[in-house]
Amino acid sequence: MMELERRGVPTVGFTASGFVRDAHRSAENFGLPGVAIAVTALPFAGQSPESIRAMVDGAIDDVISGLTRPLDVSALVSEIVVVEDEVLEFEGSDLLRALDRMNRQFLAYGWSDGFPLVAPTAEAVEQMLGSTRRRPEEVIAHLEPGLGAATVQRIAVNAVMAGCRPEHLPVVVAATECIAEPRMMLRIMAMSTGPHAPLIVVNGPIARELGINAGVCALGPGAPSYANTVIGRALRLVMMNVGHTYPAVSDMDTVGSPTKYSMCVAENEAESPWAPYHVEKGFPRDASTVTVHFSQGICELHDFQNHQPERLVEVFCTVATNVAYTPAGGWLLGHKADPRVNVEARDHMFMLICPEHAHNFARAGWTKDRLREAMHRGAQMPFRLLMAQKEPKAFLAAHPELEWLLDKPETLLPVVETPDCFEMAVVGGQAGRGAYLFGCGEPVTKLVER
Repeated sequence: MMELERRGVPTVGFTASGFVRDAHRSAENFGLPGVAIAVTALPFAGQSPESIRAMVDGAIDDVISGLTRPLDVSALVSEIVVVEDEVLEFEGSDLLRALDRMNRQFLAYGWSDGFPLVAPTAEAVEQMLGSTRRRPEEVIAHLEPGLGAATVQRIAVNAVMAGCRPEHLPVVVAATECIAEPRMMLRIMAMSTGPHAPLIVVNGPIARELGINAGVCALGPGAPSYANTVIGRALRLVMMNVGHTYPAVSDMDTVGSPTKYSMCVAENEAESPWAPYHVEKGFPRDASTVTVHFSQGICELHDFQNHQPERLVEVFCTVATNVAYTPAGGWLLGHKADPRVNVEARDHMFMLICPEHAHNFARAGWTKDRLREAMHRGAQMPFRLLMAQKEPKAFLAAHPELEWLLDKPETLLPVVETPDCFEMAVVGGQAGRGAYLFGCGEPVTKLVER
């Protein structure tokens, strides 16, 4: 719509009533506030053709108006407050009451994730910046959807608010670099109606130096996962306050998810029988890296009974064959694409395999690649089930050579496109319980600048 309007082509978009603020905010983010919308009572998704026709007929006056009137470029969204003052002051009868006022005000401004924030005082931010040689004004990235400039100082401010210590900042900076990579498709992850949440996986010496938990309760909560919690939280605050991923304004997640507050682990390299994740990706073993991968949900990989690889895979595959999450069989509709940068991304799943299961595989001579291939063969479903929540026209547009599947609906197909769409890292303590993250898009790995 933005591109058509800039070329002088009048354009109107249909928008459900619950997404009007999101539409206006998106238009503002993309540089054309006031773009015309026709408002319907409900989203078209999941509605019958008759209901959609009725909603279009009911909004036809909005369509006509939008095509015939000049754009109202003054229509700005005001839900998120922008304060011009560089220093904000909060008073109270003591420091705790002053901090409470700050937290209440930041929550009202939309700058908070809902938990109490640490005051980003000038002294605290300066101490945070002391852990990096980068200049405070250096722009690490421009983050979608709001295209905010993620300077080192702005990242540091959000890291302070999240409760990070200065030594955590390089990891938060690297994670910010990860989500800014074009193949991450951040705009989709940030603005979707789905519960897209970034998983941070830290490898190398820095994970041990910072005490990032790789064992029991690695995904939290509590003292063992303090570093995990604040680093993951800092990335969410950066997405909100720099990238403008604000809930119910640009982030239109239908239900939401607790995983969006914070999700960070280190790989348990000491207990892994395989090469560490970052070594698989081509980095030296002594390098420190951060990997970010967005997921839409998490499920347990539990098996106390079996130790044979074939039986364990059989159990694991039952998790992967879940058609109710969006990326199941997503490859049938083609790859996620960003035409602005000519980038495509495949959907990957992330398996956090507990040490006990990893050793069972390794003792039987199984490498990660063999496990990936077994998951790819075992996690298959009938074509009709993989297409149950997908549009046939989109499938035919992406794969016209597979049109024959419409006449063979019971044909078994893999849930993911290729075996390497299964990412794996060894995480956790003793006991046969891992985790499977229903991923969306591809993971990105970056070196941590020490």
